[in-house]
Amino acid sequence: MGALQATVLLCLVLLHLCSSILAQDEDWKTATATYSKETDGSIITEGACGYGDLHKISYGKYSAGLSGILFNRGSTCGACYELRCVDHILWCLQGSPSIILTATDFCPPNFGLSVDYGGWCNFPKEHFEMSEAAFAEIAKKKADIVPVQYRRVKCERTGGLRFTMSGSSHFCEVLITNVGSDGEVVAVKVKGSKTGWIPMTRNWGQNWQSNVNLQGQPLSFEVTVSSGKTLASYNVAPSKWQFGQTFEGKQF
Repeated sequence: MGALQATVLLCLVLLHLCSSILAQDEDWKTATATYSKETDGSIITEGACGYGDLHKISYGKYSAGLSGILFNRGSTCGACYELRCVDHILWCLQGSPSIILTATDFCPPNFGLSVDYGGWCNFPKEHFEMSEAAFAEIAKKKADIVPVQYRRVKCERTGGLRFTMSGSSHFCEVLITNVGSDGEVVAVKVKGSKTGWIPMTRNWGQNWQSNVNLQGQPLSFEVTVSSGKTLASYNVAPSKWQFGQTFEGKQF
């Protein structure tokens, strides 16, 4: 009986291991990728997420424009994806090395072209428009388009969340960058020294807005990411903060 129990236990362990391996394989999804030629190595200096100069905010060449189904109207701005070229012996680099990209822009559809040539970002295609420098780390640059596998991964960031202020006397807007963990911000609250916590609304990309005049008050921010984690950074901006300034808070 002891031997039988041991055999059953071993079978259960092996079954669990096999299930785990299969689950890991299922994490990878299929898509396609192309690249945009830029002299400075970035895909863009402006984009649909509102990040501006991607080198200044440290995303740089490891940035990507996402097709509509992945971009999800800007909600995935800041999310991180692991990408590798697969199933193309001519264009994929040997060993299928992977890279980590940050979603920073929207790749618009071109319905005048087929999905096989030029209409790569047409709905419902899953597609990544990369910088030339990043593309060269997974595939040969002679390729027009390559098949890839991708999966969401945690974002590894240096330093804290960054809050860049803009707006006017009628409203306050903040651009949130350098977000670790999920990278994808889903809710933001702001608090002045004379107010409670005020929910902000997404203006566009990762720009969040409040119609309350908060000038002359030190500001705190509460940021929630897609997994539900919430992080509060207190008194990030001093009372004399100015539009255009960037302040650093805590990190997930």
